[in-house]
Amino acid sequence: MELIIRTDANHPEFIKLVSQLDAILRELDGVEHVFYAQFNKIDTLEHVVLLYIDQLAVGCGALKKYSIDTMEIKRMYVLPEYRSLGIATKILSELESWMLSLGNTTSILETGIRQKDAIALYQKNHYIRIPSYGQYKNVENSVCFSKILTQN
Repeated sequence: MELIIRTDANHPEFIKLVSQLDAILRELDGVEHVFYAQFNKIDTLEHVVLLYIDQLAVGCGALKKYSIDTMEIKRMYVLPEYRSLGIATKILSELESWMLSLGNTTSILETGIRQKDAIALYQKNHYIRIPSYGQYKNVENSVCFSKILTQN
C-alpha cells in the first residue's frame, strides 16, 4: 500500500533518507560536495513530502521558498531498490500541488550534471532547463530547471 504524507524536516524518516542521499552525493560530487552541501541543509525546511510503501519510507522531497511566487525543490531521493517505479514523479507531483496551494506559480531546482536519472526525471515532467540561478551561477556541474505550475 502506498501513502504520501506532508510533514517537515524534523520527521525522522526524512532525516534518515537525506543521510542516505548525502552519502551518495558525497561520492558522486567528490571534492565539489562541500560546496553543494552548504545549500542542502534541512533544518529550515518546512515543507517535506514522504512516500511510503507498506509502511516503509522509500522516497522524499522538499520545498524551500525562493521568491514571492517561486519555490525551490530540494532533497529529492528514492531508495535505489524502489527506482523506476514512478515514485519520484509522484513525489514531484505532490510537491507541485503543495506549491500551488501555497500560492506559488513557479518551481525551480538545481541538480548535478552527473545525475543523469534526475535530469531525465525533470525533463519527463516538463521542466525546462534554465540558466543557473543564485549560488549556482558559474558552477559548471550544476544544471537548473524551472516549470510554470498550473492547476490540473
